[in-house]
Formats: sequence, C-alpha cells, structure tokens
Amino acid sequence: MAKSKKKIQDGPIVIKKYANRRLYNTQTSSYITLDFLAEMTRNDEDFIVVDAKSGDDITHNVLTQIIVDEESNGKHMLPVNFLRQLISMYGNSMQSLMPSYLEASMDNFRKNQKQFQEAVEGALNKNPLGQMAVKNQKQFQETVENALKASPLAGVFEKALSLGQNDQNEADDADEDEEELSEKDVEIMELKKQLADIQSKIDRLDD
Repeated sequence: MAKSKKKIQDGPIVIKKYANRRLYNTQTSSYITLDFLAEMTRNDEDFIVVDAKSGDDITHNVLTQIIVDEESNGKHMLPVNFLRQLISMYGNSMQSLMPSYLEASMDNFRKNQKQFQEAVEGALNKNPLGQMAVKNQKQFQETVENALKASPLAGVFEKALSLGQNDQNEADDADEDEEELSEKDVEIMELKKQLADIQSKIDRLDD
C-alpha cells in the first residue's frame, strides 16, 4: 500500500541510461540491468527512461530493445506474419492510426487476461464436458477395480497360469491331460465372460 502511495506522489520512477549502456534507478539509487527493467514492466511498475546526458525520454527505445532481446532468446511471441504486416504499415497512410489501435487492443486483452487464463487452465474443471470426462474416467477405474474384486477373475488368471506351468507334468497321463484340458477350456470361457462383462460396463460409461 505504501508503495502505491509513493508512485502516486512521486510519479513514474526515473531510470537514467548512461553512455556505457548502464541503467540507474534514481528511486533506489542503484544500477539495474535490462532484465530487471523487463521485470519491472511485468509488475506494472510505472517508469520512464531518460538519457543521462541529454535528459531525452528514450523509454520507447529501451522497451523496444527489451522486446528484441526477449525474441532473440527464443521466447518468440510475435508471429512472422504479424511482423511483416507491422513493418508494412510504416510509411502507410494508416500508420498514424496503428499506435492507438494496438494500444486499445492490448488494453482490452489485459482486462480479460485473468478470465482467459482461468478458462484455459481450469477447462477440465469448469467445462461441463471436461467434468464429464473426469467423472467418467473415475467411474471407469472404480468399475474395473470393483469388477475384479467382486468376480473370480483374479482366481481364473492364477489357475490358468498354474495349469500352464503344470502342462509338462500332466502330459504323462493322457486321460488326466484330457480332463485338465477340458477344465482349462471352461476356465478360459469364464475368463472371456468376465472380460466381456467389464467391457460392457465400460461401454455404458462412454454412453
């Protein structure tokens, strides 16, 4: 709160730029970097940059340099087509209208930025379709777990594995082998039935 009052009373922070490209914050009496100035911009701190020797306002040039540095560091935000169109406006009869148009467009975007971010980040939680997808996914997991617990499916797997491991021993007795093979057929059919039941429940969730 005290910070806001200071900004209102003293106006924008004055940043002096010297011939050696160093930036001096007159409010904190300290030298700062261009990156720090970029952070001040993101924090909506009001400032102007003046040439330390001539006193000319060079805020526009410095802010433009920040954008160039950000784009050069791989943080591309300006599409190539936009840059081409923007460049083509220089010298155009509409050039004088572009600053106010771009400023109004950006102001409008900033006013709705918070709502936009919430809509994107909370899409699954706030969108009815997203909520349904989350709910269906949870129900699907619960259905599968409950179906496995409530059915002998796990036992069927274990029995099938056990029968597979004992195939070599059972081969010594042809009659016993045929009997065990018949049991395996029954258990495999039971396994298929259990899987079909689970698939049916999954299909009902998708509907």
